[in-house]
Amino acid sequence: MGRRNHDDGKNRYLGVLAIILALALWQFIASVIIHYSFILPAPTDVVTAFISLLEEGTLVLDIQASLIHFAIGLGMALLVGIPLGIMMGWNRRLDAFLDPIVELLRPIPPLAWIPFAIIWFGLTASAAGFIIFVGAVFPVIINTYSGFRSVPRVFVEAGRMLGCTRSRDLIRYIAFPAALPSVAAGIRIATGVGWMCLVAAELFGVSNYGLGQKLWFYYNIHQMDSVVVYMILLGMIGLAFDMVFRYYLDRYFLKWQTGEVA
Repeated sequence: MGRRNHDDGKNRYLGVLAIILALALWQFIASVIIHYSFILPAPTDVVTAFISLLEEGTLVLDIQASLIHFAIGLGMALLVGIPLGIMMGWNRRLDAFLDPIVELLRPIPPLAWIPFAIIWFGLTASAAGFIIFVGAVFPVIINTYSGFRSVPRVFVEAGRMLGCTRSRDLIRYIAFPAALPSVAAGIRIATGVGWMCLVAAELFGVSNYGLGQKLWFYYNIHQMDSVVVYMILLGMIGLAFDMVFRYYLDRYFLKWQTGEVA
């Protein structure tokens, strides 16, 4: 146990060292080789732009607006995707009925839905949420479906022998816990895909604030240091979502996989 903690500590130092070296290389290339901030701003320029944006006070509003858009899209993807995946994975007739529709819509890129998002919802937060929903819902459906399809039949038969005879109870107490790792993987993928759709969702001006909206705004006025600030924020917030999700999932829902039942 001690050896493992020691190795984890050394690996963290290696990660920090890699970031420091990457920043130093970035600074050298931007300042010495390229020397043109429009093509590649230096890290020092990005830090200065970040401080300036904080002083302006719009950065927090942009983050808040993007989180609202993302919550609308991902929330709807979970509300639609999980029940639909359960129904398709549990009932073969529903699977045969719905699968052609899902497979027909799934390859359509989320950006192709932007015209209809504007027509149906106008330039509102719901329009941005719809684009994120389209990008996030299919990973949830597919992984939930796969998880339920892969539940061992012996689990279901054992549940029936122990008195769990209704489909609702079998889903709740047998199938869903067994399929949870796959469902969780789908949610994790959907979170990443939905967050990547955020920039495109905000591109068409659903509001005056938002990380994606301001990224394109600063690009149009050629302030590339501010563009990089928003790119880094998008990456850091997306990483934070993934880390928090994995932490709570492993701690409260998938403890049995690691043998931690206490």
